[in-house]
Amino acid sequence: MFLLNHFYRRLHAYAFTLVNDYALAQDIVQNVFLKTWQFRKKLNPKYSMQSFLYKSVYNEFINTYKKDQAMMYLQLKYYESLSEVVEETDENSLKRIIAIVTNEIEKLPPQCHRIFTLSKSEGLTNKEISEHLNISIKTVESQITKAFGILRTKLGQKYRTILLLIFRPNFSNKNNP
Repeated sequence: MFLLNHFYRRLHAYAFTLVNDYALAQDIVQNVFLKTWQFRKKLNPKYSMQSFLYKSVYNEFINTYKKDQAMMYLQLKYYESLSEVVEETDENSLKRIIAIVTNEIEKLPPQCHRIFTLSKSEGLTNKEISEHLNISIKTVESQITKAFGILRTKLGQKYRTILLLIFRPNFSNKNNP
């Protein structure tokens, strides 16, 4: 508690200068305190706690930045793929392809179809679907994986990007694949 009371505000201000985002700075400092607490028995008492905490905030900032860069790269690739599809496909062809994909989704087994639709069309999280249908989260995950497997098999590789176009991945929600 002493560390939190003594260093939190200064560390938060420092983190804020690095990220220029109040909430993200809070997350960074919170992660530093959590990790410090988890590994408190491994800390060397010879070293300055203040220096350690500031260096930890900086390292957490770097790790966050790297994760964000990786996510931005994935988003960039996603948008590039969509751009290629839109450029190569006229409006009628795109409508026809979407109709084919929609038709194949309708042919999914009943439970698979229902879970897939709740997840991808309605935007529910796996946990929300699990609670709504009174089934386990693992069942939800396996049914969504099964649906994508069936669709890939039925539609082939050329429809892969169309699936992404219709069911845009949520890059920030780790609960939905």
